[in-house]
Amino acid sequence: MKVVVTGSKGQLGTKLKELSLQYKNYEFLFVDIEEIDLSSKSQIGKLFENKIDLVINCAAYTAVDKAEDDFKNAELINSLAPAYIAEKCQQNNAKFIHISTDYVFDGLSGTPYKEGSQTNPQSVYGKTKLDGEIKVLSNNPEAIIIRTSWLYSEHGSNFVKTILRLAKEKDELRIVSDQQGSPTYAGDLAETIMLIVSKFSDKKEWHPGIYHYSNSGICSWYEFAVEIINISGDKIPIIPVASNEFPSKVKRPAYSVLDKSKIISVFNFNILDWKTSLKQMMQNRL
Repeated sequence: MKVVVTGSKGQLGTKLKELSLQYKNYEFLFVDIEEIDLSSKSQIGKLFENKIDLVINCAAYTAVDKAEDDFKNAELINSLAPAYIAEKCQQNNAKFIHISTDYVFDGLSGTPYKEGSQTNPQSVYGKTKLDGEIKVLSNNPEAIIIRTSWLYSEHGSNFVKTILRLAKEKDELRIVSDQQGSPTYAGDLAETIMLIVSKFSDKKEWHPGIYHYSNSGICSWYEFAVEIINISGDKIPIIPVASNEFPSKVKRPAYSVLDKSKIISVFNFNILDWKTSLKQMMQNRL
């Protein structure tokens, strides 16, 4: 089976590449902007010149603040490109897995968001990602969309690595305590995706639709930072502050917890607690 992974140099793409070494019976093609410009339909089309069985689209325009002044590029990468990939997959009888975000919601809920909860994105990033979801399912009703939140890993730029760096540079850390969510270790999400892929490859099981995935448990950014520092062994004061202490072009969701019951039920697997996965990720860094 031939599997194409776009956005291969991002956090999730990198973890999928590491994991691919365990799947020697699959042929993987990992592409990033150097190989395929996703703003070009002709370049996307070239991917399908040879037989492809499945595409995992990890590519995204994730610079949330920058997107407010760069709608055109955010739309190209988050909406138009996945829509066209979905269409090409449909035409070529290939399966499609697309990664989306908790930012499709407004963050005003007090209970975990289900897949069918009302969407109401508050940013260009969120709006283009939601538009991408709509277009993907319109062009390819057999697609799988996985929304995730607070992604981190050993690679790239993320909250965990930022906290570890700042702990070496600062005398204290001031961290937002009025936003709640569930961290997602990219390694766990990569394993979940490959479980879905292997069920299709081995048993021809395929369950299209929208799913939510993050690690289990809920925390604030402040609580997340405290756990990072505790595991690292660093000794630095961490002060909880309100989000308005950090002015931003984008209002971050105050509550972005995703309900994972659907993906657990359909694919029959367990989800690790965020503290367990955080500890594993930080051990991997050593």
